[in-house]
Amino acid sequence: MSEQSPAAPARRTRLTPEREQELLTAVVDLVREQGYEALTMDAIAARTKSSKATLYRQWESKPKLVATALRHLGRVPLEGVDTGSLAGDLRQMVAGFVTHASEDTALLNGLAHAVSKDSELWQALYELHIRPGLELLDTVLGRAAERGELDPDNPANEFVPHLVIGALGTRKLIENRDADAAYMERYLRAVVFPALGIA
Repeated sequence: MSEQSPAAPARRTRLTPEREQELLTAVVDLVREQGYEALTMDAIAARTKSSKATLYRQWESKPKLVATALRHLGRVPLEGVDTGSLAGDLRQMVAGFVTHASEDTALLNGLAHAVSKDSELWQALYELHIRPGLELLDTVLGRAAERGELDPDNPANEFVPHLVIGALGTRKLIENRDADAAYMERYLRAVVFPALGIA
């Protein structure tokens, strides 16, 4: 059940950029810690030393506040991934993903149920965690095809995002262990590279 203000005032109090950054960072931290469903506006107000009235004036509801926090804190996608080979590019991308794996998994777990019911939250999560990686993968695979390293008609190409992102998320579920660099190297060699026809 989402928390809605009974009557959100029209006038909004301006926050300084520093204060807004602090507040939105705290919201994302609370989602990681408590999960979206258990998170309350009272808890956000207490963590950020704000009043609930201020939160409702600024964002109107918990879903809007969390979605805004996700968008605001979105990381710049990995840049400069161009090692000259598809295997090297995939390794470099995966190394970047592994760096943030623990905090990202906590956030995704905290939002998993809520995003299935709230399209605004799903869109914010997609923009933050999914779309940048998909765009980068498209670029990497496109370059490999242009070099003649990858068959553009290989049916496995479509599933590279599912293979890579799935491996990062499911090891914790199956083994209760994070997908670290050594695990992902074994996975790339055993699953992803053979599917793409590269060594």
